[in-house]
Amino acid sequence: GDRLKEGANINKSLSALGNVISALADASSGKKKVMVPYRDSVLTKLLQNALGGNSKTIMIAALSPADINYDETSGLCVTRTGPNRSKTRQLSMKTPWIS
Repeated sequence: GDRLKEGANINKSLSALGNVISALADASSGKKKVMVPYRDSVLTKLLQNALGGNSKTIMIAALSPADINYDETSGLCVTRTGPNRSKTRQLSMKTPWIS
């Protein structure tokens, strides 16, 4: 019931955010004149000033090496912006093993 509706609304907002980021990537590459769909979601409307204009946006993700999380991790790595339209910097955090 309610959790299903909430999950569907969250997925809709995140999909709209992906569309906005994709449109911004197209616009910044100068390929064509693109209309950025900020009005598709309340989330994107609220983030309009942070995403557009003279700002730089960074995405930080927590990835899991576990087999059970493979689909989510690979889906996150190949986002809607595409691997060729974004600059990627890989950071490695080393955690000392505790015996």
